[in-house]
Amino acid sequence: MSYKKIFEDLQDNFTNNPEEAITSFSVSSRLINRLKTENKIRSFTSIIDEPENIGGDNAGPTPVEVALSSLAACQEITYRYYADKLDIPVKSVEIEINGELDFKGFLSVNDSIRPGYQDISVNVYLDSSANTKQLEKLKDTVDKHCPVLDLFRNPTPVSTRLVTKEGLNKIVSNVA
Repeated sequence: MSYKKIFEDLQDNFTNNPEEAITSFSVSSRLINRLKTENKIRSFTSIIDEPENIGGDNAGPTPVEVALSSLAACQEITYRYYADKLDIPVKSVEIEINGELDFKGFLSVNDSIRPGYQDISVNVYLDSSANTKQLEKLKDTVDKHCPVLDLFRNPTPVSTRLVTKEGLNKIVSNVA
């Protein structure tokens, strides 16, 4: 299946109807046992947990692993779309990601260390007969347009609000 027509139809629609391009996504999550959470996304439910050695049940991937998994999947999808759009032959795409996290930031051992990933490396494996110039163009295009890569590379405004059972609505923090 070629995604070129789908891609171009979406481009045309959003060019002609820019208001339709704005989409909201929602996720709900609840802590169900120890460090295990149940997450709901549309009609899908998943478990996110921590390994036993840090207090979890090891019933699912950790939140930071899910973040890397989201990056991998988004990269693969973006490569598929843009390979077809740019008429670059690609038979398959596989992504391998490694992230380094320093727990001293998360556990407040050293507040000068951020709690998130310190470094992330992405390896993209393409089965393609394209030449080097085409593949470089594809990589540059994907890096420019991958939504989850953008989330990792650029700050996104996030506001958090604490709501108690008594109904207290208090803005806790706004992060830029």
